[in-house]
Amino acid sequence: MTPRSLLYLLMTPLLFICCSREQPKSAEREETRPAVTPAPSATTPDSRPAIVAFGDSLTAGFGAEPGQSYPDFLQKDLDERGAKYRIVNDGVSGDTTTDGLERVQTVIALKPAIVIVEFGGNDGLRGLPVSTTRDNLDQIIVALRKAGAKVVLAGMTLPPNYGPDYIHSFEGVYKDLAKQYRLPLIPFLLIGVGGHADLMQRDGIHPTGEGNRIVAGNVMKTLAPLL
Repeated sequence: MTPRSLLYLLMTPLLFICCSREQPKSAEREETRPAVTPAPSATTPDSRPAIVAFGDSLTAGFGAEPGQSYPDFLQKDLDERGAKYRIVNDGVSGDTTTDGLERVQTVIALKPAIVIVEFGGNDGLRGLPVSTTRDNLDQIIVALRKAGAKVVLAGMTLPPNYGPDYIHSFEGVYKDLAKQYRLPLIPFLLIGVGGHADLMQRDGIHPTGEGNRIVAGNVMKTLAPLL
């Protein structure tokens, strides 16, 4: 067999699929041939409505393996549910609510359908005034809602050594803002994860990949009614 003949035999099945409109087929073969969905082009823009996960290192997935942040798991859950949304991870490690307020216009530029706001942990760990945290979150919420986005607010808490008065005031920020603006509230983003050594990294602050999977489940419980 000549090289030209061998090449023809190898290419024939591919030509048959790619040029199916030009190759007549029997009715029987047309009925039994499975449908082929072409893979999306890398240059094709994703037109699905955006859900932006907007926050700090807990959103960014600090310390976890690539693809194991909570927004990554959230995208997988949405895909499994057949919910046609795309998750945009806009988490920046170390960000305070002040940093989030400075970045809010970049989120608005994405024209998101929903924004999951997760800020404040770094404010609390640095002992910043609770009034500053509240004012910044308030402005973030107002800006996002004015742009037409639905807002989900993720609550946080602090280690016991920060004292009951400060912790109570800090936690109250999320409850008060959720009530004021009638927002869906995740009472504590790390519920079922924080304090569990097998689900947290050695720093005791950031979840492992498995911990982030549980966090995504926490978020989905609040997010699902908005989809």
